Amino acid sequence: MQEAQTFNMHEFSSRKLWEMVSADGAEQDASPEELLAAVRELAHRRHYLTELVQIGKLKPQNL
Repeated sequence: MQEAQTFNMHEFSSRKLWEMVSADGAEQDASPEELLAAVRELAHRRHYLTELVQIGKLKPQNL
C-alpha cells in the first residue's frame, strides 16, 4: 500500500514552485490544493508576482 505524499511548499525553491504553477494542465502533477499552496508560497516570498498575475493565478490587489 502506498502512503499519501504531502508536500511542504516551504522546502521547494521558488523556481520549482513556479514550474509547478505555470505548467500546462496536461503537464501538472499537482492537485488543485497543492497548486494553490504553491501560489500562496510564491506570493508570501514575493517571487514571480508579475508572472502570477499575467497567467491569472494571482489578482493584482493581492500584491
